[in-house]
Order: sequence, then C-alpha cells, then structure tokens
Amino acid sequence: MATVTVVAAYDVTADNRRARLSALLQAYGDRVQRSVFLARGEAAELDELRRRAEAMLDLDQDSLYFFAQCAPCWDGRVCVGQAHSPERVLYWAAL
Repeated sequence: MATVTVVAAYDVTADNRRARLSALLQAYGDRVQRSVFLARGEAAELDELRRRAEAMLDLDQDSLYFFAQCAPCWDGRVCVGQAHSPERVLYWAAL
C-alpha cells in the first residue's frame, strides 16, 4: 500500500478535548502550526486516526479537517518564511 500524506487542521473549543486531540495527532505526525499537523501513513492507519479523533470531539462545537495530499501535489508544496516541511525520521531497532 502507498503512504498517504494528510494535513489535519482543527478548531476545538474545550481545552481538555483540544489537548487530547493534539496528543493524538502528534502520535501520527508532526505539528507545523498551533492547530495544524502533517500526518503520513497507510490509508487504513489514517482512517483509524480519523475515527479516534472523531470520537473525542464535540461534533456540535468542534471542527477537524483532513486534507489528503496526492504525491504530485505534495511534491509541489511551497514553504515561505519560517515554514518548512518536517522530514520523517526513521528509527532502526536491533532485536
């Protein structure tokens, strides 16, 4: 399966929900702005992220957007000023 990149942006009204959502998104990707994350993973993994995030939101008050990025679109990104795309860090484990 192919790795997908998504931009996740949220507006959450309650501090406790915002903190939980932020921690969840941080587990899947990198924070690029206060309420904006980049997440990379297989489609099934990102679908699980969406389901877990949706379960912690108040759907009448909170907003969460996932913008899927196709490979050509992601490759054509432009960063200006202090903006930069975090590079995925791979770790090796010796067993």
